Amino acid sequence: MLVPRRWICAKITVAVWHVMIEVSNLVYEYPATRALNGVSFTVAPQTITALVGPNGAGKTTLLRCLAALENPYSGHVLIDGLDTATAPRDIHARLGYLPDFYGLYDELSVRRALIFAARAHGIAAAAAGTAAEMAAARVGLSDRMETPAGQLSRGLRQRLAIAQTIVHEPRVLLLDEPAAGLDPQARRDLSALLLAMKDQGMTLVVSSHILAELEDYCSEMIIIEGGRIAGGKAVKVRDVERPRYILEIATARSDLKDFLSGRAGLDVIEADEHHALFTFTRNPGARAKLIRDLLAAGFEVSSFGESTKALEETYFARVGQG
Repeated sequence: MLVPRRWICAKITVAVWHVMIEVSNLVYEYPATRALNGVSFTVAPQTITALVGPNGAGKTTLLRCLAALENPYSGHVLIDGLDTATAPRDIHARLGYLPDFYGLYDELSVRRALIFAARAHGIAAAAAGTAAEMAAARVGLSDRMETPAGQLSRGLRQRLAIAQTIVHEPRVLLLDEPAAGLDPQARRDLSALLLAMKDQGMTLVVSSHILAELEDYCSEMIIIEGGRIAGGKAVKVRDVERPRYILEIATARSDLKDFLSGRAGLDVIEADEHHALFTFTRNPGARAKLIRDLLAAGFEVSSFGESTKALEETYFARVGQG
């Protein structure tokens, strides 16, 4: 018996209530190239996911598909249980999207710009002023409400652009290169802002080339390369119980990877004759035993410690390997 599609979608929504974004076998084609080729992944609610990859890999195309601004050639995108192909307007009400190149009306004050954005998102005139004030407060612009957008610094303009994107209180926020052109302090402020929005309940996907900046707030990473996800799935960047460690030995040993791979509870990410990157327990006793066993096996350990660049190391370990 054929089952109505709407009933299937409803069942899926109930079954995957813990998934905010679900992408299945997504294919998108331009006239001369296939930009996305069988992309599939899920994003859990109230998380920040990094979307990274070389120029031309398909990141912006993927974001536009997630934002229900492009219709894929095949595959499905569900945002909060809604299909972008059948419910784009409903998705726009739940989602905010800030493209790489965004526009602001320089003559408008922060207040008027946010009220305009609120009205454009369908907020009633009577409630638009309150929505504008709430959005400004979330991004730290409450003291600039009467300042024209054209007089704001680069970092504050970015905050205003984000405020316009979240004035309707979306559940999902998509950001394309939000830190481009920002100075170090503005980037730190942006990181704190994104973490605060996550803590307030938002689910964020952030595309960026600045891996060190993404390290501050992302828990998972999706690497897009040649229209596909490198490694076939998202990569967990942070794990409180099992962090990443870097090991260096003074004298080359071809059996370093094999030795580590044979340890219970230790997963090697990459290794050569001098170095190894792996996940392991945070338990001090287990780490001390690992070092003792390495020394007993003749490995000249010159350094061993928790990795502070997990995202960057994982990225370069995967890109170029298909």
